[in-house]
Amino acid sequence: MSALAVKTGALNLGQGFPDSDGPIEVSNAAIEAIRSGVNQYSPGPGHPDLRHAIAEHQERFWNVSFDPDSEVLVTAGATEALAASLLALCELGDEVVVFDPTYDSYAAGISMAGARIRGVLLSPDPETGRFGFDPDELRRAFNPKTRLILVNTPHNPTGKVFTDEELTLIAELCVEHDVLAITDEVYEHLVFDDGTHRLLCTYPGMTERTLTVSSGGKTFSFTGWKIGWVCGPAPIVAAVRTAKQFLTFVNGAPFQPAIATGLRLGDDYFTNFVAEMQAKRELLTGALDGLTTDGHPWDIYSPEGTYFLTVDVHTDGIDFCMALPETAGVVAVPSAVFYQDRRDGASLVRFCFAKHDTMLTDASARLADAFG
Repeated sequence: MSALAVKTGALNLGQGFPDSDGPIEVSNAAIEAIRSGVNQYSPGPGHPDLRHAIAEHQERFWNVSFDPDSEVLVTAGATEALAASLLALCELGDEVVVFDPTYDSYAAGISMAGARIRGVLLSPDPETGRFGFDPDELRRAFNPKTRLILVNTPHNPTGKVFTDEELTLIAELCVEHDVLAITDEVYEHLVFDDGTHRLLCTYPGMTERTLTVSSGGKTFSFTGWKIGWVCGPAPIVAAVRTAKQFLTFVNGAPFQPAIATGLRLGDDYFTNFVAEMQAKRELLTGALDGLTTDGHPWDIYSPEGTYFLTVDVHTDGIDFCMALPETAGVVAVPSAVFYQDRRDGASLVRFCFAKHDTMLTDASARLADAFG
């Protein structure tokens, strides 16, 4: 879809990356690191200052403690953290429970690990505007072959933030079936409307069986740096490190101390960051309200977190998105591609609002002209 945006000159609200750089303090720290010679291989577990900054961040924001020397591992973005975790923990024939739709690397990572994906459907509720799942379907997904569950909260692509009740059920099932958990929390600082981001590892019985994954790309708007991390029990992190060393070995040496600088920014940065993104969400949500496809009003699912907005356009979403650059001069992503069975998200479309307000306003006007 990004290639289509370049080809057609359309405004790209498709791929999930901001169109502006993050804090100047962070980019200056990277420049200083390069100039001071932090350009060779970093230590295998990651730059010590970054590992300490990650541990400090987890304690500061989420009140969880990790030993930076044995329970924190720096990776090439969250995607490698997830891949290395799956490769380390899964054996041939194991099953991994995921919530469907999933970020697109999940199915590939599970397959490369020789495991099988077991999806639990997240369905949109037009009445509440939330995505939810059937607790009984989740219970049925757990069986003797279940090795682990992969939970993404806040969730891409739906924008769902898992509730205390939902995480409690997940934790109870993991303990009951002796299942490990990986949580993908890259949007941890993008929870709107004074909502709460909760860590699965803090629930009863989960500290010793949970790997918590995140990265600096989404929080600091430097997605191309690919600096991520895994936090968890030392023996499990050691297993992930064993797999990770044969993937990228190490990466992004000068960017690691720079992300450490970002993690230590004052509270005002994180508060302003979520406020700015929430305002962008409101801008785009308001602009799409009242648009129609063949007389059918769009259903807008305003996200509880992330910077993605899901819309039911009441027509085939893939065809809609392929035609959208020509019909409206805008690019979006068909949500169907994130589902195991594309029919489950056939008419859903994802828009990214991590863009300048001028672009969002221009895109909104184009969509209104085409579908108003």
